[in-house]
Amino acid sequence: VQLVESGGGLVQPGGSLRLSCAASGFTFSRYGWYRQAPEKERELVASISVVGGASDYAASVKGRFTISRDIAKNTVYLQMNSLKSEDTAMYYCNAVNGRGSYWGQGTQVTVSS
Repeated sequence: VQLVESGGGLVQPGGSLRLSCAASGFTFSRYGWYRQAPEKERELVASISVVGGASDYAASVKGRFTISRDIAKNTVYLQMNSLKSEDTAMYYCNAVNGRGSYWGQGTQVTVSS
């Protein structure tokens, strides 16, 4: 199983970024994006079911972030708009199936002027 994230970087407050996570090795039933800021616990940002596309979001990102998936490409995206300095963190992709839960290596998002 391999999860490869991309799309992180440095952006000014109010800007946008789109994260991608390409999964390979198995099919998955649910994807999630988590983030971890320095000296803080990892937290769930958004998750989505592969079948049906039902999604949910952390209160702190609702209305600003959108999670989506491309079933054919085994890829999940996180569109992040109106970014704030408090969104600065390492963002991790997570994928779940009947065999277990899998993590990517993470991609850094820094929001700063």
